[in-house]
Amino acid sequence: MTAELVRGQNHPLPQTRLEIRVTAGAPVLACVTLADAAGTVPGTEWIAHPGSPTLPGVEVSRQAAAGLRYHVDLEAVPERAHLVHVLFALPEGVGGPERFGSTAAPFAAVTSTDGTEIASFTLTALDAESAVVALELYRRQGAWKVRAVGQGYAGGLAELFGDQGLPEARAFAATIQDAVARHLANAVQAPLPGSPDGTRVRPEAPAPEPVTAPAPPGPVPHQQPVPPTGADGAVNYTHPGRRTSTPPTPPPPAAPPTAPGQPPRPVAGDATGWSMDERLYNQVWGMFEDLARAVAAYRSAIDFAESRMEQELDRVLSDPRNRIGRAGDTAREAARAKHDELAARAREVLDRDLAQLAAETEVVEPALPAAYAGWDNPVWHAYRVPMEIPMALRLGDVHLPERPDLRIPMLVRLPLERGLWVDSGRLSSEGAMMMDEDQLRRLAMDTAVIHAGRLLAVYPPGEFTVHVIDPAGSGAAALAPLTSSGVLDGPPAAGAAGVAAVLTKLTQRVDLVQMAVRGGAAESLPPDLDTAEQLLIVNDFPHGFDDRAVTQLRYLADEGPSVGVHLLMVADREDADAYGPVLDPLWRSLLRITPIPDSHLADPWVGHAWTYEPPTVPPGSRVVAQALEQVAAARRAWRR
Repeated sequence: MTAELVRGQNHPLPQTRLEIRVTAGAPVLACVTLADAAGTVPGTEWIAHPGSPTLPGVEVSRQAAAGLRYHVDLEAVPERAHLVHVLFALPEGVGGPERFGSTAAPFAAVTSTDGTEIASFTLTALDAESAVVALELYRRQGAWKVRAVGQGYAGGLAELFGDQGLPEARAFAATIQDAVARHLANAVQAPLPGSPDGTRVRPEAPAPEPVTAPAPPGPVPHQQPVPPTGADGAVNYTHPGRRTSTPPTPPPPAAPPTAPGQPPRPVAGDATGWSMDERLYNQVWGMFEDLARAVAAYRSAIDFAESRMEQELDRVLSDPRNRIGRAGDTAREAARAKHDELAARAREVLDRDLAQLAAETEVVEPALPAAYAGWDNPVWHAYRVPMEIPMALRLGDVHLPERPDLRIPMLVRLPLERGLWVDSGRLSSEGAMMMDEDQLRRLAMDTAVIHAGRLLAVYPPGEFTVHVIDPAGSGAAALAPLTSSGVLDGPPAAGAAGVAAVLTKLTQRVDLVQMAVRGGAAESLPPDLDTAEQLLIVNDFPHGFDDRAVTQLRYLADEGPSVGVHLLMVADREDADAYGPVLDPLWRSLLRITPIPDSHLADPWVGHAWTYEPPTVPPGSRVVAQALEQVAAARRAWRR
C-alpha cells in the first residue's frame, strides 16, 4: 500500500533498486546530490545533473521536462554517502515560469522497478522558490528510508547547493542552467512573434506514466511539445527514458558507425534499464514521446503561420486605402507567401524527425520480446512459455494523422493496474457505425480473445488464470481458441446461475486476499486458494446480470486489480443505459479499447488524439493457437 507522505515524514524502503518519478506543472531539470553524514556535498563530483547525469547508483535525465524519472540503485551508492537528495529546479532564461508558485504543485513518487508505488509526496506551499529538495534517501541502522523534505530555495540552485556546503555553488549552478538553456534552445521548432529571428521556444513536455498509455504506449490512454534537436537538426534521443550512461548489466548494444555529419543510427535497447526488456520498454515510450513532441511542434508552427498571416492581413486591411487596388493584393500575396514558407519549413523539420523515428522503429520492432511484439513478429515462431513475468504487455499500436504508417507499440505495465473494456457499441465511432451490429460484436469478442491469449502467453505456468462469463453463449465461436486449447480452468459460465457462481468465487477471493494482506497474515490463506493472477472475460454485459451481480462486478473493477483480479469486458455501453449513472464509475475504471481503429486515446504530454489500432493476427496464421497450445501443455506439466 502506497504511503502518502507529508513534509518531514519518513518511510522505510523495502528494496534498493528504485525509480523516482516527478511530475510538475512546467519543465524542470533533475539533479541528485550525495552527501556525507553531516549533510555536506564535498564537491561537484558528488552531483548528478543534466550535464553529467550519472553517479554510482544514480542516474538522472539529461533534459528538462515536466515529467522526470530518476533511477537509483542504493546498493551501488558509495559507502561514504549517507544521504541521497532528490531535487529539481526551474530552468532559467528559457521563457518559462520563474517560481513554483505560478505552477501546479509538483508531485514525487518512489516506485520499485516493476512500477509498484512505495511512497508519494505532493510538494505544496511553494511560492517564490525556483529550486527544491523533494526527497531525501538516507541510511538508518543498515537500512534505507525515504523522507519527504519539500525544502524550496528562492535563490535557485545556487542557494540550494550553497546550503548543502558545495564550494563555488553559484558558478556550478550557472553551468548547469546554461547547459539546460542551450539544450532547450536547440529544441526550438516554431516561430514566436516579437523575437528578432521570428522563432519561439516551446517548453518540454512531461514524461509518460503508458497507456500505462498509451502506460503510452495508455494511450496511452493526457504537456509539451517539441523533440529536442541537435546541431544537425536531427532528433536527439537523450530524453528522460533513454540511456545516458552504460547500465550495470547487461552491456549496452554498440551503435553502428555513421558517416560524418549524419545523425547516429538507431540501436535497439538504447534507453535506461536494468535489463534489455526494460530498456526496450523505455525506448518505446521514448519514441512515443518524441512523436508527440515533434507533431506538437509542427502543429504549433502551422498555427503560428496562420495566425501571423491573419494578423498581417488585418493590419493591411485596417487601412481602407489598401482594401482594394494593387497595394492590397501585394500585401495579401506577401502574407500568404510568408505563411507558405513557414509551413514548408515546419513540414521539412517534421519529415526529418519522423524519418529518424521511422528508422528507429524499423530497428526496434524486430528486437521486441514476445510480450511487446506484434503477432506478425518472427519472435512468436520461436515462442516458449516464459519463466518470469514481463514488465509490460502490448495492447496494439497508436499513430497520428501526420504519418499514419509510423506506428508506436502501445504498452501497458504488468500486472494490469486497470481492467480493459473492448467497446462493441456502434455509436462509439464513425467506423463502428458503418459496420453491422453482429459483425462488430463478433470482432470485439475476437479482439478480447487475442488480448487474453497474449496475457496467458506471457505469464509463467500457474501464474495466470482465465475465467469466462458468456451468459447466452453468443461468444462461443470467438472463444474457440481458448476453449479448444485447454487453457481455461472450466467452460464459460452461462445463464444467471453461472454468472453468480463465478462472480461470487472471485469476490470471495478478493475479500480473503485483502484481509490477509491488511492483517499481515498472507500465510493463513486457504491452501486451495488460487494465488495466480485472475482475468475475468465478460461478454455481452449486462445480459444475464441481476442487480447483485452488477454490484459484484463493480466491486471487482474497483478492488480487484490491487489483489490480482482483472476484468476484460466486451460490452456496448448503450445496452446498460437502464442503470443510468450507477455504472459510470465502472466505465471510468476500465481502459477503453476498440475492435476497429479509433481516435479516442490521448497522450500524457500535449493531449493529441491518437488513433488506436487493435492487434491483428495475420490471415491464416495459427500463431495464437500454437502459443495457447504451448501454454496448455506447460500448465499440465506444472500441475503434475
